[in-house]
Amino acid sequence: MQNGTDLYALDISGASFTKACGGPCTEGCVTLARIGEDAWALGDSKRPDVEPLRFTTEELDAVGIDPARFGLGA
Repeated sequence: MQNGTDLYALDISGASFTKACGGPCTEGCVTLARIGEDAWALGDSKRPDVEPLRFTTEELDAVGIDPARFGLGA
């Protein structure tokens, strides 16, 4: 399993982010990309200049974020 420090050492320059919107996405859309075996980057499509936050699969699960909602497999 990755730890928080390792997650930010991963290169995400080629990551493919996918949106998951619950509505018209007028305020902002959460984006998610798999960046490693047990690693994810969570961003905001309305603020592409902000560095995405990074989480393990366990951390995403703990806060109720399901990669399947983004069309991604955990």
